Amino acid sequence: MLLHRRKHRRQACALLSTAPPDSAPPVQLCQVDKIYQTPRGAFAALKQINLIIAAGEFVAVTGRSGSGKSTLLNMITGIDRPSAGTALVADAPLHALNEDQMAFWRGQYVGIIFQFFQLLPTLTILENIMLPMEFSGQHTARWRHERALTLLEAVNLVDQAHKLPAMLSGGQQQRVAVARALANDPPLLVADEPTGNLDTHNARMVVALLDNLARQGKTVVMVTHDQELARHANRIVHLEDGRIVGQ
Repeated sequence: MLLHRRKHRRQACALLSTAPPDSAPPVQLCQVDKIYQTPRGAFAALKQINLIIAAGEFVAVTGRSGSGKSTLLNMITGIDRPSAGTALVADAPLHALNEDQMAFWRGQYVGIIFQFFQLLPTLTILENIMLPMEFSGQHTARWRHERALTLLEAVNLVDQAHKLPAMLSGGQQQRVAVARALANDPPLLVADEPTGNLDTHNARMVVALLDNLARQGKTVVMVTHDQELARHANRIVHLEDGRIVGQ
């Protein structure tokens, strides 16, 4: 039975991977399971997830609390590994990378936007955006400074460059978080409830910014509980009990 199941998974993965390498979709999850061991026993957070996301697509992931949304994002960003199946993201087999390889890959190929901004409070807005570039060790300090200013200009916050995060509104801080996610020019942006801590006006502004980035060629995956905001995406992927039940 186990051999039959593995053969079935390999066949399904082959069907998902027919595109040539130079045109492969940025995200290819094939028969992904994620099982956590708890005091009450095994808990299946994701069950046989098959998902392809094309370059430049804006995808919203919806579902009730506990449906597997954040776990799905963890598979895409490499924060966690599948218990079974394969995760090919930005040309990398995440299920096969070690921790050092994963850290390098994540710094180059994916930008993550969090619900609560996660800006370092003792650094200025400009310094927060420069930080990922410094970690990657690429380019000169002057180049990083100029790029950070360019990104702040793109989110209409260049006049706030030398302020600390606490001096900005929630909507402004989230726009800074988007700029920081773009610091290393990653092809993939992943946003976990990026509007959950914002009022309606600022939520729509952030979603419009993500939509514009997708139109410019970025691939955007956003978890949201807000159905109205989800409709701004090209496609909605709905989860229930760890399974994709609608797209």
